[in-house]
Amino acid sequence: MTEKYDYDLFVIGAGSGGTRASRVAAAHGAKVAVAEEHRVGGTCVIRGCVPKKLLIYGAHFAEDLADARRFGWNVPDCDFDWKVLTANVFEEVDRINQAYTSTLENNKVEILHDRAVITGPHTLKLGDGREVSAGKILIATGATPAVPECPGHELGITSNEAFHLDAVPKRIVIAGAGYIANEFAGIFHQFGAQVTLINRTDVILRGYDEQIRDRLLQISMMKGLQFRFHAAFQGIEKQADGSLLVKMTGHDPIETDCVMFATGRDPNTKGLGLENAGIVVDEKGAIPVDDDNRTSCESIYAVGDVTNRVQLTPVAIREGQAFADSVFGGKPTRVDYENIPAAVFSHPPIAGVGLTESAAKNKYGTVKVYTSDFRPMKNVLAGRNERALYKMVCNGDTGQILGLHMIGPDVPEILQAAAIAVKAGLTKDAFDETVALHPTMAEELVLLK
Repeated sequence: MTEKYDYDLFVIGAGSGGTRASRVAAAHGAKVAVAEEHRVGGTCVIRGCVPKKLLIYGAHFAEDLADARRFGWNVPDCDFDWKVLTANVFEEVDRINQAYTSTLENNKVEILHDRAVITGPHTLKLGDGREVSAGKILIATGATPAVPECPGHELGITSNEAFHLDAVPKRIVIAGAGYIANEFAGIFHQFGAQVTLINRTDVILRGYDEQIRDRLLQISMMKGLQFRFHAAFQGIEKQADGSLLVKMTGHDPIETDCVMFATGRDPNTKGLGLENAGIVVDEKGAIPVDDDNRTSCESIYAVGDVTNRVQLTPVAIREGQAFADSVFGGKPTRVDYENIPAAVFSHPPIAGVGLTESAAKNKYGTVKVYTSDFRPMKNVLAGRNERALYKMVCNGDTGQILGLHMIGPDVPEILQAAAIAVKAGLTKDAFDETVALHPTMAEELVLLK
């Protein structure tokens, strides 16, 4: 394909979206290079979904070991070693990083461990001063944790640094109430920290079904997590003894040992040279693209979190695949953003797909809601007063399932299969006609009343 350019495709960013696009485009016969100034794998593999989920697995043992005594195991009081867990997590991250690297190399993608800046519609400058050209440029630089501009903000950490703490803090304040805030709140609480979440509104997990997020709030408070609502973050002061004093509106200051910002993620567009190709970012700093991932510059595309459409790893992967298939594979493909399942790996986790009850009422008027509010069998024997809640929202006229929302043990694993039914447009009758798999928690999905 290459004639007048050094590469058919030059990708900036080797995260989930960029890696998939690079590999597939190369498989279609394109000459591809990808520039990555950090590590191959991006946020998800290096400092996001993967290491965080491993911490979550580790945190679950706190409750599992306590519950085991009710199941006849003579479990002694156990000590937890943060350094052992994080060392093993980093080892796994290294393994996956190498697997991603090998995949690109095996597909003959040239990996440039360097920063790339766009200098024109088809040209880029690398950090070492070299200039290269490409027929198409794909921006897949992802996003980075947002840090509020307030006095003392440099004293706080983000999810990036959370994995590299020397020890579990005795007290931690988490600013935010989204999925990252709630996940790390559960992690640190299970590891013995006193956790306080502060949020400028009184709503956690905006966008998730109200009943489900209220249940999580209820369970979290019952476990001992503390919340400060209607609290706008004002700043951090370092005390003489090394502790931190967090100031906020509407509440007294809180003394803590660590402050973590989990207040959203900003697209990585600064310093990319977008203006050299006539690309203007939106008010959030994201790159606007059309349905085919093309920017306002005909030769430049963007996928993943840098576009701020749906900030989820599997979505970035699909966008990268669709781009490569459309541009280099002769198979025009677009991503369908309807009914994307999502999960929050809190304690307990929540998962949802489709419309929430309020969104369904706004769109369809008449809806029918079916629920199951129950104590999982394991919780009953363990003496744990923690209830699961499964909820199905259906079109009141046709019975079609519009949304499915759950909180309880393993619900992300259960929802993945159930999400197929929602995506396929099935009705409540299809669930009712399916024989229950007993005894399981998942069977509640076919017994909803």
